[in-house]
Amino acid sequence: MKENILRGKVHKLGDDINTDYIISGRYKFKTLDNQELAKHLLEDIYPDFYQKISPGDFIVAGENFGCGSSREQAPLAIKYAGIGAVLARSFARIFYRNAINVGLPIIITQTEKINENDTLIINLSKGSITISNQGKTLPIDPFPPEILKIIETGGLVEYFKKYRGWTF
Repeated sequence: MKENILRGKVHKLGDDINTDYIISGRYKFKTLDNQELAKHLLEDIYPDFYQKISPGDFIVAGENFGCGSSREQAPLAIKYAGIGAVLARSFARIFYRNAINVGLPIIITQTEKINENDTLIINLSKGSITISNQGKTLPIDPFPPEILKIIETGGLVEYFKKYRGWTF
């Protein structure tokens, strides 16, 4: 994540994308390999999803993204699939926390104006989403410096390994 600016293409989903849709329960307990989990991202509702994404792409969804179980495999599968960030109108609280803890940027925003295959430029520090192909910019709340630092270091565990405690 260079200078807290993310660039990628949109993959648009609907409301109530639960953690079992994100990574099916049949994989959650078979492997601890996050790269292997990533290959099965959203396959129960979009069988070829993993083949369509490129590093840095975005998942854009509606309400209640990440509802369901509290296991960290869902945000880890998204992160290891190379998704740059998840944007949604709302997130399940435990998913939101788990995503930050594993270093996955998640953004609460109005997603109605963002379409499938749009190209986005997201500035996490300044708080903006530019929809390049539409020539529109949407404001978002900038990430607090403490959260940016956790995301930049790869998540909470990596942050503590690097800094050996809180540095802010």
